[in-house]
Amino acid sequence: MDKRIIEFIRALRASGVRVSLAEAQDALNGIQQVGAENREYFRQTLRTTVVKDQRNQRAFDYFFPLFFTANRPPMENIPDNLSGDNKQTLKDALQSLMGDMGALQQLLRQLLQGQPFSQDQLDQMAQQAGMRPGADMSDRRQMERRMRQRSQLSSQQLQEAIEQLLQELEAMGMGSEQIDQIREQLEQNAEALAEQISNQAGLSVAEQMAQSDPDPKPDLMDVPFNALDSGDVEQIRQEIRRLAAKLRSRAALRQRRAKDGKPDIRRTLRASMRYGGVPMELKHKTHHVKPSLVVICDVSTSVRYCAEFLLTLIYELQDQVAKTESYVFNADLADISMVFREHEPQRAVQQALDENPPGYYATDLGNSLNTYRERFMGKMSSRTTVIILGDGRNNYRDPRLDLAEEIQRRARRLIWFVPEHPSEWGTGDSDMHEYARRSHGYHYVNSLQTLAAAVDAVLADG
Repeated sequence: MDKRIIEFIRALRASGVRVSLAEAQDALNGIQQVGAENREYFRQTLRTTVVKDQRNQRAFDYFFPLFFTANRPPMENIPDNLSGDNKQTLKDALQSLMGDMGALQQLLRQLLQGQPFSQDQLDQMAQQAGMRPGADMSDRRQMERRMRQRSQLSSQQLQEAIEQLLQELEAMGMGSEQIDQIREQLEQNAEALAEQISNQAGLSVAEQMAQSDPDPKPDLMDVPFNALDSGDVEQIRQEIRRLAAKLRSRAALRQRRAKDGKPDIRRTLRASMRYGGVPMELKHKTHHVKPSLVVICDVSTSVRYCAEFLLTLIYELQDQVAKTESYVFNADLADISMVFREHEPQRAVQQALDENPPGYYATDLGNSLNTYRERFMGKMSSRTTVIILGDGRNNYRDPRLDLAEEIQRRARRLIWFVPEHPSEWGTGDSDMHEYARRSHGYHYVNSLQTLAAAVDAVLADG
């Protein structure tokens, strides 16, 4: 049993479930305590020790029956359900067909007598079906199909043999009601054998997965935003506070180091003149200043995750920022600053995104910049750092480059965070190459790692 449990855990690991050595040992110790007689206690013990996250429950439920089920489905012994005369009629009809059935003889007998495939039969079918190296559960259906072909369970010859048998029974005088019952029971037994094959196909793939080391998953910090799946996104949402704490520590360290500023030699020499040239007072340069931010985020589908993570990071780091005003845009600009004053960052981001869904080819940055100038630009000062997150794609609408130039002149800095690689700028409906010329710089932010580095650079600039 210990070996089976270890194989089960290795299959979970191969499918992406994180199970540590300590948790695997806890599972073995737990099973020693509760035993394997009560299946539900056995299952709950394994689940409790190896499943740490609700997202992994699905994988556990998928693999558990493959490793810990007898794989012998209940089947009907059809002759036992017949009266003496009908039983003899079935025997005679089957005997009359045996000469024409060849290799189907054993399979038809199993269907009539309700005999599941033996483990030797299943192993032989699996071996004949073959399996590619490095197979995973996406190969299960193909494996199952090949095994069914080897078993002849879905073959046209088997269906013809069953029809011939039923026709022979009718010719021998068996009633139609009894024949329909036999047909139904044959179909039920065939479904049971098909279920056996499906389970064996899944087990064969799972066992091969258990024998191979799982491919190491890339660090989510380095996975491109456009390659994230729903599980990755949820994991990032859970980890983003840890990332914010790391950035906060770095920013706080810079603040401490800059508390007195760097030594200012010229001011120190001037102050020393009152002491006869002796530098009694050490003067320093200007202290590090917390940045005042305006964040304008594209929330169209192509950059939505990037916008979510940026806003979450910025607001998790509010103690390192003097002031933040936030806006999102698609067809037009919307002020979301108030949402962050009422809720904690992650909840506020979700509410802001829910209230501003992505449109269908609706992005219009030019119109959004015009709204910003008319309604909000008065809040901006020469100490404001403006961050625009987006790919600069306007669906061939007016990009309003004149407004980008105006923001660049009035702000301390205008920085672009761009999830699209510079090689794509200027292609199709992209105006990013023009926006870049009218800014103080840009950061290519296609992953959480590059996004965090860009945010840290803004905080360091002060």
